[in-house]
Amino acid sequence: MTQEQCTHRNNVQSSEKPHVYKVGIYGWRKRCLYFFVLLLMILILVNLALTVWILKVMNFTIDGMGHLRITEKGLKLEGDSEFLQPLYAKEIQSRHGSPLFLQSSKNVSVNILNGKNQLVTQLIAGSSGVRAQGKLFEVKSSSGKLLFSADDQEVVVGAERLRVTGAEGAVFSNSVETPHVRAEPFKELRLESPTRSLYMEAPKGIQILAEAGDIQATCRSDLRLESKDGEITLDAQKIKLLHLPEGKASPSGTTTRQTVYEVCICPNGKLFLSQTGTGSTCQISNNVCL
Repeated sequence: MTQEQCTHRNNVQSSEKPHVYKVGIYGWRKRCLYFFVLLLMILILVNLALTVWILKVMNFTIDGMGHLRITEKGLKLEGDSEFLQPLYAKEIQSRHGSPLFLQSSKNVSVNILNGKNQLVTQLIAGSSGVRAQGKLFEVKSSSGKLLFSADDQEVVVGAERLRVTGAEGAVFSNSVETPHVRAEPFKELRLESPTRSLYMEAPKGIQILAEAGDIQATCRSDLRLESKDGEITLDAQKIKLLHLPEGKASPSGTTTRQTVYEVCICPNGKLFLSQTGTGSTCQISNNVCL
């Protein structure tokens, strides 16, 4: 290349101005960016205000929230509380000196599960009543004395007295074992089996005592008094045998009407009355024994 050409090229390059390239966001893009930044700041302020308002309304503190306090022993809840889902807790107790109320619109259920997650004990208090399910049910006094116990084998009443105040008394479908049956003062005691038999058994004896009243035994068929190894004693100032049949004397006997009778016994043990005479008339009037 000649010297003139180089000089001409340098002159051309020196005559051209340098180009400047601007870097950044201009125009409508810049305005949109500022708008979104402003909107984000507004949302942050609103969110912060809502957070402060929620903390104020819910009464969030270091110890807990509202009426709920976190203590070393667990959670402490003051006032009325409503649980929409099941509550699992090891122990629930009221504040010292205050009662504990459990309220539900349908029922309150207490379920006890074993290690296999099987139901073993259940207590349900509902609108129809209280129902308990378990292997054993016990009621004890404040001193620890057993008052009532029930299981699959037996029902035990540990109180000194069992009192039944119903108008129809107590109904037992099976046997009853007790050392003493007594009515209330000035009340009658009635032992009744409307459709079956009534048995009273004791190895050492049965005593029926009415200190200020009568003892009445009524049956539709036969009333039987039997002593296998002893005797039957009727000890009273007066013994009345009502509605005994009257034997009729044979025509050859006396026809005089008597008002005094003698009690006669048939070989089969049947009793009947016979008019007295100069001697015994049981043989004459033994037609009742036939």
